[in-house]
Amino acid sequence: MFFDPMYFLFIAPAFLLMLWAQARVKSAYSAGMQVPAHLTGAAAARHILDQAGLNNVNIEETGGMLSDHYDPSHRVLRLSHEVYNGRTAASVGIAAHEAGHALQHAQNYGPLVIRNLAVPAATWGPSLAMIFLMIGFFMQSLQIAVLGLIAYGGLVFFQLVNLPVEFDASARAKVALNQLGIVDAGGSEAVSNVLNAAGWTYVAATLQSVMELLYYVFLLFGRGNHSSDE
Repeated sequence: MFFDPMYFLFIAPAFLLMLWAQARVKSAYSAGMQVPAHLTGAAAARHILDQAGLNNVNIEETGGMLSDHYDPSHRVLRLSHEVYNGRTAASVGIAAHEAGHALQHAQNYGPLVIRNLAVPAATWGPSLAMIFLMIGFFMQSLQIAVLGLIAYGGLVFFQLVNLPVEFDASARAKVALNQLGIVDAGGSEAVSNVLNAAGWTYVAATLQSVMELLYYVFLLFGRGNHSSDE
């Protein structure tokens, strides 16, 4: 399992896609920070939330770069310094995306509900998978190793259901920013570039989890070394 060249062959497509997506995010974000907006990211998010009747959702400034997220347990939007204070298309776009998650939460958006339920599987699945796979290989037990595949499948499931959640939040952000007149035509294009680029990072992360799962399947079934309990 360790230092296997086949592993790198499996994850190479996802790795290359992630490198491209991150470069695209950096480029789109830098360009979007040069396009002015008449509201800060925090003010834009507040306007979107208030228009949706979500006055109970607070907005806080947090540390880090692009550390923006919506915390459903506390109903808080946490925006990084540049997004919170910035009067740019990139800032309002990212803030509106996080507001989109708050809208999903308020409306019990199905994929978000499922994603939240899958958080424990995504958090503990990879660690449990490694434990079961190592025990399975050490004991030559296919059954135990398959438990590792099932555990890792929790992360894959989370990543797959996360895609519609993120894409829907971006779609809501674009609609709200345009309908409320927060961005003009140039700002709308910049927002789309930033959010579309960010979407590719989620695609790359999902592809990586799928390819890693396929690699583990290959280890168990693809080399003709089928183990069985003795």
